[in-house]
Amino acid sequence: MTYTVSGYSNGFHVYCTALFIDIRGSSSLPQNHTTPVLAKIYRSYLSECVAILNQDENCREVFITGDCVSGIFDTPTKDDVSQTFYRAGQLNTMLNLLNWRLQQKGYTPINCGIGIDYGRALMLKAGYKGSGINEIIWMGDVVNSASNLCHQGNRGYRKAIQASSVIHSNIRDDYKKLLSGVGDTIFDALDPKVYEGDLVATVMNDEVEAKKQGRGLGLAAAILAGAPSPRGTLGTLLTGDYPSPQGGLGLISMPRKRGLFDL
Repeated sequence: MTYTVSGYSNGFHVYCTALFIDIRGSSSLPQNHTTPVLAKIYRSYLSECVAILNQDENCREVFITGDCVSGIFDTPTKDDVSQTFYRAGQLNTMLNLLNWRLQQKGYTPINCGIGIDYGRALMLKAGYKGSGINEIIWMGDVVNSASNLCHQGNRGYRKAIQASSVIHSNIRDDYKKLLSGVGDTIFDALDPKVYEGDLVATVMNDEVEAKKQGRGLGLAAAILAGAPSPRGTLGTLLTGDYPSPQGGLGLISMPRKRGLFDL
């Protein structure tokens, strides 16, 4: 659904899915690594995040703001919402492999939060008339909500992927079963507004585990080794692209810190 915003000739309200990923504790990284090492880490992380989001057929915009990468997705059907949620699982799987490579090099692994929500956004073309500087910006509740959910991911005892109740209501049933409600009170437990999970894309994760046994590691490994990225292409950690959903999602096998109510 798209319609013109009253009073504006260059703005539209659209219903979409927003997906954010951001590094936790990135301000401490400069204390642990030199500038060249930081450049390698960030180039690897950012290139893989962009590849995962940008290769989705429903992705309309990808933004990089510092170490935060976000995407806006056109998701008019539940299948489209499920596909975008799958991309969140791919991001989490990619981090599994990237951190393994970082640890091999003696670098500090990175932890990320991932947030996803669906709702109405304002798409607006803004800039300075006549300057040639005009950008499409996205704003509104769905963008703010996805950003806030991302901020909660992997913070304290919260799991990596944080999804709104709207996302939970509109994804595949087998994906829903992998998420648990988040709440501080009994009322939140009965009707969660936020769901979370440590999920991986199963087929992609199988390839990751195989690569840990000694196979090739793509662009990120080359960057970490000091090689320049190829011109005109966007390589990935795996086979050259991140495929559309195959094999679904599963729970991550990596151990999680125990929470207050874990037995």
